[in-house]
Amino acid sequence: MTVPAPLPFPSDAAGWAAFATDRPVERIARVQEIDRRLKTEPALSTAERLDLWNDADIALTEALSEAYVLSEAHPAGNVRDAAEAQVQAVESLSAARMLDPELWGAFANAPADGLEQDQARLLSRLLRDFRRGGVELPEDDRERARRLADRDTELSLAFSRNIRDGRREITVPSESLAGMPQDFVDAHPADEHGRVTLSTDYPDLMPVRDYALDRATRVALVSAYNDLAWPENDAVLAELLEVRSERARLLGYSDWADYETETRMIGSGAEIPAFLKRLDEASRAATDAEYPVLLDRLRRDVPGAEAVSIADFWYLLGAIKREQYDVDAQLVRSYFPFERVARGVLDVTGRLLDVEYVPVDAPAWHPDVQTFDVVRAGDRLGRIHLDLHPREGKFNHAACFPLAPGVEGRVLPEAALLCNFSRGLLEHDEVVTFFHEFGHLVHDILGGRQRFARFSGVATEWDFVEAPSQLLEEWAWDADVLASFGANADGDPIPADLVERMRTADAFGRALEVRRQLGHASVSYHLHVDRPADLQAETERLYASTSPVQPLPGRHSYAGFGHLTGYGACYYTYQWSLVIARDLLSGFAADLMDPEAARRYRTEVLERGGSRDARELVEAFLGRPSSFDAYREWLAGD
Repeated sequence: MTVPAPLPFPSDAAGWAAFATDRPVERIARVQEIDRRLKTEPALSTAERLDLWNDADIALTEALSEAYVLSEAHPAGNVRDAAEAQVQAVESLSAARMLDPELWGAFANAPADGLEQDQARLLSRLLRDFRRGGVELPEDDRERARRLADRDTELSLAFSRNIRDGRREITVPSESLAGMPQDFVDAHPADEHGRVTLSTDYPDLMPVRDYALDRATRVALVSAYNDLAWPENDAVLAELLEVRSERARLLGYSDWADYETETRMIGSGAEIPAFLKRLDEASRAATDAEYPVLLDRLRRDVPGAEAVSIADFWYLLGAIKREQYDVDAQLVRSYFPFERVARGVLDVTGRLLDVEYVPVDAPAWHPDVQTFDVVRAGDRLGRIHLDLHPREGKFNHAACFPLAPGVEGRVLPEAALLCNFSRGLLEHDEVVTFFHEFGHLVHDILGGRQRFARFSGVATEWDFVEAPSQLLEEWAWDADVLASFGANADGDPIPADLVERMRTADAFGRALEVRRQLGHASVSYHLHVDRPADLQAETERLYASTSPVQPLPGRHSYAGFGHLTGYGACYYTYQWSLVIARDLLSGFAADLMDPEAARRYRTEVLERGGSRDARELVEAFLGRPSSFDAYREWLAGD
């Protein structure tokens, strides 16, 4: 079998602009030639047509993935701009193909007799894609659908770019850093006027909202964060919502939520509010018990306070856990220097999934990037790239980005993590985030030995894709796992009794966090379905009505809500997946590092990629359908 080669990244800075442009152009030309053959060679068998389609899928996926990563992570603005232009070009071609009646004709009446299971699955998905793309519409409507799809891409790219470039700063008196960890204070010296500059980058935002005793400082920085990309994204989002609404109606759907959910586990747009209602009911009693505790604690600092705001939320949780559960987050973070955590995530997932991460001295888009081959028994399974610290012009959240779709014997799966961790000590929440995002990464690599690119890696239904990552978060709460890498400056491992207290304390505030997620899901759904004239007022109303923890008034958090592009109306996905993840955890009941459970999970879930429906993956691992019970018990703190 041919051993696939990794991506040939340029070894010099000057080569990246050409890489960002020439490779997508070459792949687009390749796809156009494939399409010509599909439309002009009627003697091709169905299997041959599917193989050609797969060739085009590989080319398009490679071109799009590479361009997306460079548009979000390359340090040079001209390279990001060139890559973004290629994202637009590739997305435009992809949409146009779904509207091409001649191309559709190559598959619409293709006989399915004798097809193997994965071939039949690909043909079925392909015909569905053509229908959803609008190929059966009249010619004028097809042209309108094409224009709307192109505009959706253009607006989504602008929305993301404005967030990426929207970093904000505030200045506060140096005494406003009271309560902050000493390493944070040392890293933020006062200027000649006695003022300190704070940014909305995560290494500033997260510690300030967790530790700053001065409420005004917390409010000021969270306010700045909640105004990222505003006012730039106000008009962009308003038009994007209208474009998606028109596109859905043109394609025969009642709204964008109905269009998106047709291919997901939930099944229909109407099921989203039904699911959110279920979350509301499941979390209400615990929320009613938790919120008064937060409000009472706030009133110790701010007598007469009438409500807890989102700028108070994390600070109050930390204070309560320190005072009532003996969990001092500043002590906890002392056990998590970034370098130890990074090595630990590699070690733990390597042992769990029976792989080794071998460092590779290879070119990448920035010197921060660390590259590893993922190896098992001498067999290279894929390649990963870790880009983990903030910088100007870079994606400012945390996510896994695919780079190359794994195809057995043809394409080596590659993916990148783009995160924004401190180079010093990490909060435990950041350790959890690291495990979460790494869950996407290993899913992409281990699921990358498929026959067809369509089913490679994280290619399951979109409302399942978070489940494997949310499951892996549990390893960041295990005393033995954390002690294997978490150690303080003296080399002492994190004590098991501290981790046990952390686990107990974590149950407090869990329902309120679910309400916060319920707010995000409600905003995601209702902005797309209702398309309010006043985005600010409706977003604020939705957050205020879903949680007793109130939004900061007059802010514009929707402008920086990056998930509104990729997740659209379907942010419910995070809680839907969490229901499944809590259930999957029961398969590791004996021991999180149980090799037999890990092997079954790896082979039945991760390595299947998208070759089976998500429900089948879950049932194969658990031996039964997924249940809501484990999530309900977790929410109750059991």
